[in-house]
Amino acid sequence: MVYHLKGREHVILATDIGNSNIVFGGIENGKVLFTSRLATDISRLADEYATYILGIFELYNVDKFGFDGAIISSVVPPLSSVLAKTVERVTGKKPLILGPGIKTGLNIRTNNSGELGSDIVANNVAALELYKGPVIVIDMGTATTVSVSDAESNFLGCAIMPGITTSLRALTKKAALLQDIDLEAPSTSICTNTPDSLKAGIVFGTAAAIDGMIDRFTKDLGYKTNVVATGGHAQYIIPYCKSEIVLNPDLLLMGLNIIYNKNI
Repeated sequence: MVYHLKGREHVILATDIGNSNIVFGGIENGKVLFTSRLATDISRLADEYATYILGIFELYNVDKFGFDGAIISSVVPPLSSVLAKTVERVTGKKPLILGPGIKTGLNIRTNNSGELGSDIVANNVAALELYKGPVIVIDMGTATTVSVSDAESNFLGCAIMPGITTSLRALTKKAALLQDIDLEAPSTSICTNTPDSLKAGIVFGTAAAIDGMIDRFTKDLGYKTNVVATGGHAQYIIPYCKSEIVLNPDLLLMGLNIIYNKNI
């Protein structure tokens, strides 16, 4: 699909720098026009990132100077300044970097607000805007985070578990007879071969863990919440959860768009 930016209004380039992947997204008035993923690599040079971004623009026929602004969320500090300079060089727009001093509308009620990852902030900002609080947010990436914000936009806290691929790599590294698998559910949880047994444990086991965390959050809060899931692995797991969960793969990018608009 081709996306001509000429004539469009309020188009921004949102960048999510995660531990495993970097996601670039073009957003117009809250609508995600396109996304592209690149494996995170702190050894990659700025020119290499610039070449990749220009390649995205060429692929979608995007005018690199058609953006009104840019914003970056990063949980990989060594890449924050590299991507900021690269985005500015490519688009001509100096990006906002989500962090201290940036208005989000989220009241962080934790012991140390500086510990909270910008990805969790962006996810919760979007969840509150799109689904209303109280809301639980599940983000399934390198780590699986379960966080919650209340109806007054107070961020209350979170739980962190190893992500699916993180768990799988640890397991196959330590157990020589086990092997890498595709993230797909077997036909039953009681399996008769090693690959399916691994799939059952990862898919059904992770789904059960998410259901369990939602139950525990609900019990500790004392009231029910909306629940939304995002992240690269959510699509493989959420369909097997018993809880009512909305799946939104673009939640973080949408949160960045909301935050950008609060700061212009």
